[in-house]
Amino acid sequence: MSMEAIWLLKLVSAHLLTDFVLQPRSWVLERKQRHFASGRLYLHGLVTGLGALVFLGPAYWIVVLIITLTHILIDGWKSYQTDSTRWFIVDQLMHLAVIVTCWVGTFGFIQPLIQQLKLINHNLHFWVMCTAIIFLTFPAGILIGQLTSQWRKRIADAESLASAGKWIGVIERLIVFMLVVLGQFSAISLLVAAKGIIRFNEKDRPEVKTEYLVIGTLMSIGLSMITGLAVKYLQ
Repeated sequence: MSMEAIWLLKLVSAHLLTDFVLQPRSWVLERKQRHFASGRLYLHGLVTGLGALVFLGPAYWIVVLIITLTHILIDGWKSYQTDSTRWFIVDQLMHLAVIVTCWVGTFGFIQPLIQQLKLINHNLHFWVMCTAIIFLTFPAGILIGQLTSQWRKRIADAESLASAGKWIGVIERLIVFMLVVLGQFSAISLLVAAKGIIRFNEKDRPEVKTEYLVIGTLMSIGLSMITGLAVKYLQ
């Protein structure tokens, strides 16, 4: 593995260690209450910078300084947001964006990165994969919802049931799609069997609800397999 890749992994490891392992819950709670007036916010920023310093060494002190300052600013900004999965993901993506930017700037990857982006922009396989993945998230879910509407109308708690299964369906379709692309068809049967055991083992479930879940699952898996086979054909 190249030195550049090791450098990046060290910085990511330092972030994971300082942001999750070495940050007590009490620091997060105080930051939520006092925002930029919280002393724990700046203490956490210093711990983050110290982690980067230990992992990278003093030769990269500019990177350590950037990591420390941006971490304080990002966490201070996040303290004003609601405590939700969305803002957690945004927060982590911002931290990772800073890390990647430091990595690109340190090793002079800007021009090669631009060239690579140009190649990706004209890469048919990349855009086929992107289109397939986007389709299998919410567009496929909406399509399945329309096709199963006649069963959903006959279920009392249909809306809550559909809402609960929305993200499960997205993850399920993406997993099946990737297994098809990789040619791991036997793993799909294990996934279907496991889901069948977990989801359809309730004896007191109304028959119409069972039909709705079975048909929705089969449509979801079927769409994923067809999309995966189409991508393999276009490769």
